[in-house]
Amino acid sequence: MRHLILVLGDQLSMHSPALSDFDPAQDAVLMIEADSEATEVWSHKARIVMFLSAMRHFAGQLRARGWPLDYVALAAHADTSFAARLAAALQRHRPQSLKLLEAGEFRMRNLIAETCKAAQLPCHWVDDTHFLCSRTEFAAWAKNKRELRMEFFYRDMRKRHQVLMQAGEPVGGQWNFDVENRSSYPKKTGPGAIPLPAAFAPDALTATVIAEVEQRFPDHPGATQHFFWPVTREQALIALDTFIRDRLPNFGKYQDAMWTNTPAGWHSLLSAALNLHLLDPREVIAAAEQAHYNGTAPLEAVEGFIRQILGWREFIRGVYWLDMPAMREANHYGHQRDLPAWFWSGETHMACVRDCLQQTLAYGYAHHIQRLMVTGNFALLAELSPQQVEDWYLAIYVDAIEWVELPNTAGMALHACGPRFTSKPYVASGAYIHRQSNYCSGCRYDPAQRTGDSACPFTTLYWNFIDKHAKALGSNPRTALMAKNLSRLSDPERAAIRKQAAVMLQNLDAL
Repeated sequence: MRHLILVLGDQLSMHSPALSDFDPAQDAVLMIEADSEATEVWSHKARIVMFLSAMRHFAGQLRARGWPLDYVALAAHADTSFAARLAAALQRHRPQSLKLLEAGEFRMRNLIAETCKAAQLPCHWVDDTHFLCSRTEFAAWAKNKRELRMEFFYRDMRKRHQVLMQAGEPVGGQWNFDVENRSSYPKKTGPGAIPLPAAFAPDALTATVIAEVEQRFPDHPGATQHFFWPVTREQALIALDTFIRDRLPNFGKYQDAMWTNTPAGWHSLLSAALNLHLLDPREVIAAAEQAHYNGTAPLEAVEGFIRQILGWREFIRGVYWLDMPAMREANHYGHQRDLPAWFWSGETHMACVRDCLQQTLAYGYAHHIQRLMVTGNFALLAELSPQQVEDWYLAIYVDAIEWVELPNTAGMALHACGPRFTSKPYVASGAYIHRQSNYCSGCRYDPAQRTGDSACPFTTLYWNFIDKHAKALGSNPRTALMAKNLSRLSDPERAAIRKQAAVMLQNLDAL
């Protein structure tokens, strides 16, 4: 055998460059399911189902082509670790080399490299052209930059790929329409009727996977009865078309809005399909851009959506590979508190957190503001261990792969990387959540109260955080107002906040 080509669970594209010169006469494809990949973090059942179902559907495509395929299923061997199963496959096939795309996780890359080294076999890594910016190109862009900022990278990407550009200038005369994309739903009427995202009833293969996951991982968090995610390229294309047609027009305006029992809002829910390579980011960007030129979606919605894919998605992948493995251990504030148990159950008195967690457990999904400004905001204000929070985010969301999850959690939500690639900590009091949602209505906590029996934990812990870090916040132009507002409180008020915060921090499980 010439090449044994390993296809990982997040590399499910028939256009993969690792398969570009495949020769059925002398090559074979290897795909491996392993319990260890579901238990490395305590993965949501829907996350496990999505990976396994998508992998098995992709394997069906390979078999339909008549390509030699060694598919190692969960129940195939007694040893349930990925490394052991890979080593056994190398022993079975004895290829001249193992060939595969760049891994999406630092851990997986090292695991594969070490397994090949132990087998004395060359490992041929292929650049992943799914992304619009290679790791080498990103490193060149970042060279000699002490602090990395997505906005400047995004502008370079717009120019390089000629997206929303006209005669060398951004369409609409500005690069960023974020200020127009922060509306909340009307307080009196709520979100109203929102067109549903595309949803896919499990076929026979997916139903089999669901049954196997329930049997094999019964104690894992989350539910499978609501599983609706695309697991094939055909389904992913339907999901893309549905979003562009029905939901993109209002995506920008309401992308930061939250409302009880409105888990998807106007969001695309395409990240999972993108991260499995069922969709190519180029076709997603092109479809959104065309919606603007067709007049079916406003520029601010289209630009905001494209910025997430062409800008932030590419940027954080570059930062991940530039800063690993140090990023995994980053802890700018030295926070060490344990994750409250209710992160896994949703059983908390905080209505906003409860709603976000319960929908996460049901669907394996929450949109970016719920992740950043509810669960992430709380985790930072509550001084939770970044590593425990990172493990939770990686485990609980169907679209979580470490290259995308870790920078978002460590860098954006927790500011654990300091100013390396985010210019400020994203912290807010209960007033922000009240403004952007209806969560506070009926909650036992009052977002306007800093102290007392009804004080909102977000509000108390926000002012406690500002109090602790006032000097650093005051020297940052983006957070100076926070520190200035603190100075308006009297010394007794600040002392009362510190006292209340200390009690809350010691009793996080009871909140």
